[in-house]
Amino acid sequence: MKFFENQCFFDYAWEQVSSAHWRKYPNEQASHVVAVDTLRSEVDPNTGILRIERLITCRQGAPRWIVKLVGSTEDSYVREVSEVDLKNRTLTLLSTNLTFSNILSVQETVSYTPDVNQPHARTRFTQDAKITAYGALSRWANNMMEDFTIDRFKQNAARGRAGFESVLEHLHQGVFERATQKTSV
Repeated sequence: MKFFENQCFFDYAWEQVSSAHWRKYPNEQASHVVAVDTLRSEVDPNTGILRIERLITCRQGAPRWIVKLVGSTEDSYVREVSEVDLKNRTLTLLSTNLTFSNILSVQETVSYTPDVNQPHARTRFTQDAKITAYGALSRWANNMMEDFTIDRFKQNAARGRAGFESVLEHLHQGVFERATQKTSV
């Protein structure tokens, strides 16, 4: 079992970041994400929490040794369950892989919360993942698969942040441009 942790801040209010999250794909840094389908969405009438379940389709080449070991398909699928709590200003995502889940488990948790020092101007992003390879694989093969997955997670986290920053910037510029156009008319 291996763990991955990541934290950063976005210089945008939580409302902007949580809204932009739904427009995160496609972006130029995350070309491996080829589709995002909403399966279900509902609001809890007692808490007001919005819960959304999505299926994310990724297309990433696996190394040859993994393909030989477990077989491969071009597409992989991830189930994501998100909860938006407007009252407490939190967006939490729980994701798990569906592809090859019988030999590799990837459980990821992401949260967006207002920065405690600048709650109306900055958003804290935290990400952690638990990666476990198991099944009929040898301990050596399990360790190699977990190490590969951790490395891929690190790469995707860096690209994901850059891509999300560009989405935030484009949305912010679009809002700013529309506001400027309205005031100049």
